[in-house]
Amino acid sequence: MSAQLRPIRWTQGTLYLLEQRLLPFEEVWVKCDTVEKVARAIEDMTVRGAPAIGITAAYGVAVAAVHSKAKNPASFKKEMETTIVRLRKTRPTAVNLFWALDRMQSKLDELNGTRLADQARLLEKEAVQVHKEDEALCEKLGKYGAQLLSGSRNILTHCNTGALATGGDGTALAAITTAAKRNPKLHVWVDETRPYLQGARLTAYEVAHAGIPFHLITDNMSASVMKQGKVDAIIVGADRIVSNGDTANKIGTYALAVLAKAHGIPFYVSAPTTTLDLTKKTGKEIVIEQRNPREVTHPQGYPIAKEDYPVYNPAFDVTPGKLITAIVLETGICRPPYIRSLKAALAKSKTAL
Repeated sequence: MSAQLRPIRWTQGTLYLLEQRLLPFEEVWVKCDTVEKVARAIEDMTVRGAPAIGITAAYGVAVAAVHSKAKNPASFKKEMETTIVRLRKTRPTAVNLFWALDRMQSKLDELNGTRLADQARLLEKEAVQVHKEDEALCEKLGKYGAQLLSGSRNILTHCNTGALATGGDGTALAAITTAAKRNPKLHVWVDETRPYLQGARLTAYEVAHAGIPFHLITDNMSASVMKQGKVDAIIVGADRIVSNGDTANKIGTYALAVLAKAHGIPFYVSAPTTTLDLTKKTGKEIVIEQRNPREVTHPQGYPIAKEDYPVYNPAFDVTPGKLITAIVLETGICRPPYIRSLKAALAKSKTAL
């Protein structure tokens, strides 16, 4: 693996995704040269992480455009819109998916009157731009997040928010890696993140790759290390943030926020403005994805419970904004009341475009 971890590659009209279900033991690249392959890669979590899902979806439209056999602009547009509808159905919670597809739809609409030969090239260019922009904003997230972690020695994080989940160096993990450059004694507690084990398989892999001291812990050890005074700050990512600061993130995040409040530990969220959904007032309006029961009964394919046991397996939970100390965006650091600061941040991000 190169010095920079990058899970998404676009080469001559074909999308290549690092198969994250096999990490950290195997590094296998999956070739996605059809829309259905892209959609399945999102659904099956070959690629995961809200920003990376959005980028992949944009490239999914580009795949359809580059390989289209349409003979006229009308049939081409219909094919692209069918593609967008298919990709919208892949995963319901991460708003970045819908943001990216809305952007590709807008670009498609702009192409009315454009020569058919140019339309595929312009859609491909738009998808590449989505990818490049995410890489740039990850750098800003790292800078602002590191400011919040200044002076902290022990950081706890949950799920995976590094390069494997984004188009750049990450969201919450970018803050940690940036802070570690300034403080070589910084130490990370990596939650395993049941049931899909993104922390154990992916975050530990990335932190080790960065050369940062860390310990991997099971999710139910977090309270204990907090009680012992071994956590100075907690920082996590997000899949959707609504107007009042309520945040959907990987299941188990809410429990950490409650524990942080009980132990007087700052709890931070880091995400790009593409994760904001200010059309919703509270977290009660967020649709929570339900995953396959086998992720609980057979983690990584190993049986730990009977297959016919009834299982409840939500992929995400919602952390109330009142439990979040600050939200890091590429435009800066937002603090309560979030109904004001998030609105201002979103307006600032649109002005910067």
